[in-house]
Amino acid sequence: MRSTSTVLLFLFVVALTTFSIIVVWPSTPSRYLPGDFWPAGRGIKIGNWERETMRLGLDLRGGAYLVLEADPPPDYQGDIDQALESAKQVVERRVNAFGVSEAEITRASGNRLSVQVPGISLTEAQDLIGKTAALEFMVYDDQYNLVPATGVVNGQTLQMTGAYLKNNTYPSRLGTTFAVNFETTGVGAQLMEQITTRALQYPPGDPRRLLVVMLDGQVLSEAEVQAVIRDAGQITGQPTFSAASTLSKQLNSGALPIPLRTVQASEVSATLGEDSVLASVKAGLVGMAAVMIFMVLYYRLPGVLASAALVVYTSVVLMIFKLVPVTLTLSGIAAFVLSVGMAVDANVLIFERLKEELRRGRTLNAAIDIGFRRAWLSIRDSNVSTLITCVILYWFGDQFGAALVKGFALTLAIGVLVSMFSAITVTRTFLKMILGTPMAKSAFLFNASERPAQERPRRRMAEAAGE
Repeated sequence: MRSTSTVLLFLFVVALTTFSIIVVWPSTPSRYLPGDFWPAGRGIKIGNWERETMRLGLDLRGGAYLVLEADPPPDYQGDIDQALESAKQVVERRVNAFGVSEAEITRASGNRLSVQVPGISLTEAQDLIGKTAALEFMVYDDQYNLVPATGVVNGQTLQMTGAYLKNNTYPSRLGTTFAVNFETTGVGAQLMEQITTRALQYPPGDPRRLLVVMLDGQVLSEAEVQAVIRDAGQITGQPTFSAASTLSKQLNSGALPIPLRTVQASEVSATLGEDSVLASVKAGLVGMAAVMIFMVLYYRLPGVLASAALVVYTSVVLMIFKLVPVTLTLSGIAAFVLSVGMAVDANVLIFERLKEELRRGRTLNAAIDIGFRRAWLSIRDSNVSTLITCVILYWFGDQFGAALVKGFALTLAIGVLVSMFSAITVTRTFLKMILGTPMAKSAFLFNASERPAQERPRRRMAEAAGE
């Protein structure tokens, strides 16, 4: 009989699959599926956060192309070459924080950086990349002029800047506008405490009680200090969630070590185009259908359940790709297809063990438990080996700035982890759900009616001896 935990887990899998399909269902399904009767997908929207379509890479969708040139001030004394290398890393963190946006940032001649960012408009790219993101805190002096907000730490007078904020800022709603929440470092906490304590000496309404936040010389917000600020605070006045999110990314990645000016900006067209996207989706559907047909013909009822688990796997992985979001290029699609094969491979190991136990005369419930327990070691070792490879690829991609390699490694790792969940949890739950039904009593449906090959010679020898 089915246990309560099995039923609850089955309901969870059904709910997760339903939610995943709703999230990933395309807005124009007739482009990918035969017929024009399919309902249109709407993606998902929670408050001001939404995901409507998959993010495609430069080769499939196009994006923005920028050429940035170092523009140091006349009195700049640093090493421009070294500053550009640091600037390259800052830009990489801004546009590719998790290694899944497939952005390409390279050094060009003449103290320039070449930046290609898929899936965003030219304006978004310029707002995110081109700004220096030098955050300064300012106050009004007795002559009501804006001056840097300073404090004394260890005998030194320091200006409060974004350098004294932790790189864990995040956007949030604040009434009808939006804000960026921040936490200060140890030095920053001392500076903020001194600055806000001085501001509280002035009466409400006095400009000297205001704390002004400026980004690249432009005022972001002016707020009257209401209490002593030490460890955390907010940068208010952001008109949209997108603006707050962009500011948060800039602060988390750090300010550019040297100003950059845009010398070339253009939209990049897809190198493969819409036809390649449609062909890739259709090829994937045909491939999955072929795998399902093979599993059903060879393993019968377990093959049907494995096909259902494959649907769960595909919908969950695509949901993760869409929600993160992961920028899909041909390399990312290849990693996804590879992980599909690994998910089926785990089911093959499990079902072969299951058949062996059923042929030995065990009940279906016992055969499921023993089969999964014996197959788990092989599945674990093979998947852990793949994950180790993904870690190595991601590390090398990060060290050499190869975003394509990082994206492939992370995409494959996500697929492998979900395939383990699909094979071990989902398939097992589906098998447990048929316990107590007439299907569970049919050896034919499990392709387990034959005797093991090693028992056949012994049977023929026994018959020849007249036993």
